[in-house]
Amino acid sequence: MLGIRTDLALEARELYKEREIPGVSIREEGEEGIKITRVKILDERGEKAMGKPVGDYITIEAPGLLERDLDLEERVAKVLANIISELAQLKKDSHVLVVGLGNWNVTPDALGPRVVSNIVVTRHLKEYAPLQFGDEIRSVSAFSPGVLGITGIETAEILKGVVDRVKPDLVITIDALASRRLERLSTTIQISNTGISPGSGVGNRRLSITSESLGVPVIAIGVPTVVDAVTIAHDTIEYLVKELSEQTSKESVFYRVLENMNKQEKYSLIEEVLSPHVQNLVVTPKEIDLLIKNIASVISRGINLALQPGLTEKEMNQLLH
Repeated sequence: MLGIRTDLALEARELYKEREIPGVSIREEGEEGIKITRVKILDERGEKAMGKPVGDYITIEAPGLLERDLDLEERVAKVLANIISELAQLKKDSHVLVVGLGNWNVTPDALGPRVVSNIVVTRHLKEYAPLQFGDEIRSVSAFSPGVLGITGIETAEILKGVVDRVKPDLVITIDALASRRLERLSTTIQISNTGISPGSGVGNRRLSITSESLGVPVIAIGVPTVVDAVTIAHDTIEYLVKELSEQTSKESVFYRVLENMNKQEKYSLIEEVLSPHVQNLVVTPKEIDLLIKNIASVISRGINLALQPGLTEKEMNQLLH
């Protein structure tokens, strides 16, 4: 992995270029404006190569989301809903807990809480007005536990307490991730059935939230909102070497030095140069407020469609307000 920070299984796979990876399968599909990549880690060989646990990692890429294309947003939401339904295999009487991970005071990390604010929650309705709502709605609860720096409690510990109390059949988590490509910020959604480690996107690994730690299945939904500064510098040098090879003499001392360094050496050099001045620097777009708002709307719509297939859009809006 060369120390390159990414939370996307798709990008971990891309680092191997065209090489086959033992224990990893990949399949691509999609429609106009939407690309779906299914990465499946099959065994320990795949785990070791990819640095991620065995399971399914499904990525939705829709670059047009940056343009606020409402038709595209609706189609992405439906694709997300289908993938959630496929992974969850829910029954009518299943109870789902939706958890918005992240810090609501920091915009790039506020995706989870933003999504939760637009989830149709119905557990209380099923409990206190069962005759009025009947079987047309599924029991859904939602909350945002905050982060360790706000609560002083590990997120996984808070969540474990809630799960033990409300006893859901499935937990869906939403969190901000890190990518190695600027163009994937807020335009890419990763869905996996392997759980999540809160804070891993910015180098702050905490207790993992998995089916093993909670005792119930976990579906993790993540969107990259930041890129590691070291990764950007590394890719810039790679591009510079390519341009120098095409436009200048290969006898240039500068070119020869860069060309003779392998990827790990380049990455280590950049890290060494930056580390005395900045630690764990990550970069996010200046319009991140709007991007988070838009992608949170898409994700909450997809989750609502998956969890409440018996409700019309009008009925969902009534329950939200």
